[in-house]
Amino acid sequence: TSRIDFTAWPVRGDRRGDDALLGRALRAWAEPTEAVRVSATPGTVDVPPAQPPQLLFAGEVDGAAVVLFHDRGVRVVRYAEPSAGGDGAALDFARTDDADVTTSAAVVVSRTGGTARFLLAPWISTTTTRDLLAPGTPDRPLEVAPDGVTAPVERPAAGGACDSWPVLRLRSSARIVENHAFLLTDLGDLAPAHLTYTPKPGGGAPARQPREATGQEALGAWARTACSLRALSGSGVRAVNNWAFAEQRLPEGGERAEWLCTRADTWRGPGRVLVQFLQPAGSPTTPAAVVADRNDTALCSRFGQHILAGTHWKAASGRWYVLAAGSRAVDRIEATGQVRSTAEGPTLAVRAPRDAAVRLTAGLHDGGTLVAVR
Repeated sequence: TSRIDFTAWPVRGDRRGDDALLGRALRAWAEPTEAVRVSATPGTVDVPPAQPPQLLFAGEVDGAAVVLFHDRGVRVVRYAEPSAGGDGAALDFARTDDADVTTSAAVVVSRTGGTARFLLAPWISTTTTRDLLAPGTPDRPLEVAPDGVTAPVERPAAGGACDSWPVLRLRSSARIVENHAFLLTDLGDLAPAHLTYTPKPGGGAPARQPREATGQEALGAWARTACSLRALSGSGVRAVNNWAFAEQRLPEGGERAEWLCTRADTWRGPGRVLVQFLQPAGSPTTPAAVVADRNDTALCSRFGQHILAGTHWKAASGRWYVLAAGSRAVDRIEATGQVRSTAEGPTLAVRAPRDAAVRLTAGLHDGGTLVAVR
């Protein structure tokens, strides 16, 4: 096949020939009874299929009979019923339109307690796990059964202390994409989210593009921002990119801080942006400070390549400052309000009271202007 997505998946599972099970799954999809629990990720319709669906899997997993269908480029649907019989069937829907080699690489086939099992795409050659909050530790091997189902994988905790963030690190077969490894994380939907990273702008270099979050710099950034992914749980996220859009020398000592734009793209289209400020820290996993949160925005995408953000910051001396930073096209930043200051270039730092009300604007190389995102 010339397509590398769910349409290229073979049928797998030890009950793929069980017509009775497949019939129950299709009937539940066509007309679910009150005994069937139905869930769908945001923006996903739970209507019957318009044409015969593609069977991906039917088998026993963790005490349940599980059936996975692909609705011809639109949705993945999971039906599960207790293997011992009785009530308790579930039907889950997730959008998967325009899935690619990474976003169709795995589907959650079972969740029990704090773990999940995934059904992997046939082009995955190597499967490991790692903890984003332990960037210096090596990957751990993950067993995969002959039918493509993984051993249980720890899930990120939904609440409480955020002291680990498990992810899958998958590698595609060289027949598909040579030496291509990538990260996926379970955000509570059927399809795990693809994590990427865009490095800091280089001097005079063209704008950088998102790349796989497998290198040391990318893992370092995700170690400080992984816990912010909790805010995206269950929202139908397709991919999340950490864009290091600016670096700033801090007042009173000159240590360097980094500004990241964490953009989550959903399967249904709209994106959410968290702007995060990474000041120097004693631990490589000290959480970044979220300084802006914007829903339904094109910011930090190819349709919104310019950004300006600011925050209040306390120096070791106890003095407070307003800091601001913009992306590579910003050549001037102005602060007005309780504090007035102008800086040439993509960063600004000015003494200000702790809660000073300040409006930040920026000028761009091409003559355009920006207002700081909040």
